[in-house]
Amino acid sequence: MTDQPSNPDKDRVVDALTGGGSALQKYQTFFVGRDGLGSLLRYELAMLLAAPVPGALGFALRKALLPGLLGRAGRGLNFGRNISMRCPVRMRLDDHVTIDDGCGLDARGAASPDDFVIGARTLIARDTLLVVKQNHLRIGADCSIGSQCNFSAVSGITLGDHCIVAGQCYFGGGRYKTALGAGPMVSQGLESKGPVVVGNDVWIGAGVRVLDGVTIGDGAIVGAGAVVTGDVAPNAIVAGVPARQIAMRS
Repeated sequence: MTDQPSNPDKDRVVDALTGGGSALQKYQTFFVGRDGLGSLLRYELAMLLAAPVPGALGFALRKALLPGLLGRAGRGLNFGRNISMRCPVRMRLDDHVTIDDGCGLDARGAASPDDFVIGARTLIARDTLLVVKQNHLRIGADCSIGSQCNFSAVSGITLGDHCIVAGQCYFGGGRYKTALGAGPMVSQGLESKGPVVVGNDVWIGAGVRVLDGVTIGDGAIVGAGAVVTGDVAPNAIVAGVPARQIAMRS
């Protein structure tokens, strides 16, 4: 495992949304990511005029308007229709990144654009969710992330360069504390075994679950449907629930 267990704070979205402050302040905190009328208007203009528009016009509008919302924007970014972006000022998308239709990018738990990074020439396929609840999410260059994946960063997620992730995979998260007599489990807080770290040139099959605290070494292959609860050696081939080594690449 990569780190010692930790006790990250629970992401108490409902408490924050129902607490003090105006509705506008809450909206800017959770969606825009910064105060100020100018930031709010730029965000609203891009989301209203660009995000839902179909066809070539929508594609052109998104290329023109969405990069300006980002903390750091590379050249040649491509955005599909109906993308959700929360706190984009804390995101960094490098050159020629492509985000497909229906994806959700949420950097509300990131401290800066260095904590939400998508590397150059990486493709994020349709309906995938990338969320930084806490710490960081860093995806390397030349990666292919399949449709309907979920990256949920609590203790941090790092994905190396040239990685292939098939559809419907899950990365990260933590687990609720379950002590009897300590109140409802949903209120007890979280436990985490540490960040998820995936090396370079890794192939992860469809429907894989990679849990917190796991390191997957360079060149490894994870078979479809596996649940990865422990570290995977470089160039190893693993499969099963929980995942076990079945071979080495040759």
